[in-house]
Amino acid sequence: MPLKPMPMKVIRDLGCFVRSLWGSWSLSLMDRYIATQLINPLLFSVGLVSVLGVAIGYLSDLADKVVDSNLPLIQASEILLLKVPEFTAYALPISVMLSTLLTYGRLSSDSELIAFRGCGVSLYRLIIPAVVMSLLVTGVTFLVSELVVPAANYRATGILVEYLQEEHPYWQNKDIFYPDYEQVVLPNGEKEKQLKHLFFAEKFDGQNLKNLTVLEWLENRLNRIVVSDSATWNGQEETWDFFNGTLYKLAPDASYKEADPFEHRQLPLSKAAFEFALQGRDPYEMNIIQASQYMRILKMMGDDKKLRTFQVRIQQKLAFPFICVVFGVIGSSLGSTPQNMSRATGFGLSVVIIFAYYLLGFLIGSLGLMGLISPVLAGWLPNILGLVMGGYLLYRFAES
Repeated sequence: MPLKPMPMKVIRDLGCFVRSLWGSWSLSLMDRYIATQLINPLLFSVGLVSVLGVAIGYLSDLADKVVDSNLPLIQASEILLLKVPEFTAYALPISVMLSTLLTYGRLSSDSELIAFRGCGVSLYRLIIPAVVMSLLVTGVTFLVSELVVPAANYRATGILVEYLQEEHPYWQNKDIFYPDYEQVVLPNGEKEKQLKHLFFAEKFDGQNLKNLTVLEWLENRLNRIVVSDSATWNGQEETWDFFNGTLYKLAPDASYKEADPFEHRQLPLSKAAFEFALQGRDPYEMNIIQASQYMRILKMMGDDKKLRTFQVRIQQKLAFPFICVVFGVIGSSLGSTPQNMSRATGFGLSVVIIFAYYLLGFLIGSLGLMGLISPVLAGWLPNILGLVMGGYLLYRFAES
């Protein structure tokens, strides 16, 4: 008998495998039922917690700025809208806790979980819809936290700086100080970091450094000083453009040897100072890529304190979305207890757990900022402890 073509056989076998795999992983009636019970409280909780968060956490402060500092109402409304994504990101994990605790609490009080377990379904199997939902919400939380929240927070801070001249510690809009170092090889072969340039500008408008002074060292001595009304980075020619200034050349004894006034002068200095001024933001106003780039600048500057702050904040940003999984496991485990749980009791218990968890996160994060534990541990230890607690509760109630 002639053999059938091999490619057709492979395609047919692969199709059968995919169909069998899809059938084994398709949602059962029980999964669909529990999922539908979870969705409505989840959506309601996200809306409720987001609105309450904006109202309690920011509306009062914003009203004070409108009344006391004469912030225009249009800009105040814009700031309020820009803060919605941040509070929504915070609301998503909290909503997972509320929805799982209330849903599984209702299923337990109505004896539906007893009926499922009487049919041979374990508690581990019953919480799978909650875990899957938690993973999906984790992805949404990560996308919102990375793609929307940093840009919205940066714009909101920009409005306050523009209209109220508010001071923000990470914003490099005035008194910008940047030391530029280089690695030199000593006669004994060791490497040493030496100061090459020192930049100081009074203001930065997002494009130009105002009243900029640059000191340049050559072979451990001050070689020249550039003073200008303004300067900016020329990206096309990869150089600095200085305007209306004077270039002072110094003699070996540090006396002025020559003064050269100019209206426009291009100097091939490092771009790092301009990047430092341009990227100066609060860690919560940067996504992970921007924060990583800024950390390289801080490392070159030798600012270990601020560098550690960014290292801890990056790990916390990476770990934050996975709080949804932690809260999903804890909420569904606690809700599955045999005791009847009212909605008021479930809500109160959720508040206590959430408060304790965030307090723990704050304390562990503080240890990381002080350098007592590593940044990775400072970011992820609360999640690890939360999963251990959730796993213990799940095991205890599943075996009871």
